[in-house]
Amino acid sequence: MATTASTASHTFLASVTLEVADLEAAQRFYTAFGVADHLRLKASAATATGFRGFTLALTVSGPATVDGFLRAAVDAGATVLKPAAKSLWGYGGVVQAPDGTIWKIATSAKKDTGPATRRIDEMVLLLGVEDVKATKRFYVGQGLTVAKSFGGKYAEFASDGSGALKLALYKRSGLAKDLGVPADGDGSHRVVLAGAGAPFTDPDGFTWE
Repeated sequence: MATTASTASHTFLASVTLEVADLEAAQRFYTAFGVADHLRLKASAATATGFRGFTLALTVSGPATVDGFLRAAVDAGATVLKPAAKSLWGYGGVVQAPDGTIWKIATSAKKDTGPATRRIDEMVLLLGVEDVKATKRFYVGQGLTVAKSFGGKYAEFASDGSGALKLALYKRSGLAKDLGVPADGDGSHRVVLAGAGAPFTDPDGFTWE
């Protein structure tokens, strides 16, 4: 059974920084993709193999907008991991950016009610973790407030109130399956989270600054 909480969070995810090997190339890609204003980029020589343990998910208004973002990503050099398709929950697809970051673009709407736009309703950083309950407890201890929780399967934390950027936890193996990639991976996550509190590293190795 899902639980919800409406209490305002003292700490929340304020920004996401992707560590990339080629900063200029990444800037070009994310500008063409249409998400450059929603994240930060940092040049890094850190390496990773396989699944890096997270995805960035965009929620948009309708199927045509999903298709527009996916098309822009592919035109800019992304690889399709899951073609856009209808499902029980809506419509969406998954791509992998040239820097290795996996992006999911989805909508709960199964039909368009207007023309395609380039508007992002919400961006969610979804971390694939080994133990959702334990990591959720850790984050609560760091000052985050749980907004939704589905036992040991999924947890979502309250945002800054704008709803523009959210943090959520999902079982690593389940997240990899949903994205269409093997769950194995090693090396750096190549993503840095930022909030209002002191720096820390969570149980799965994700760093906050």
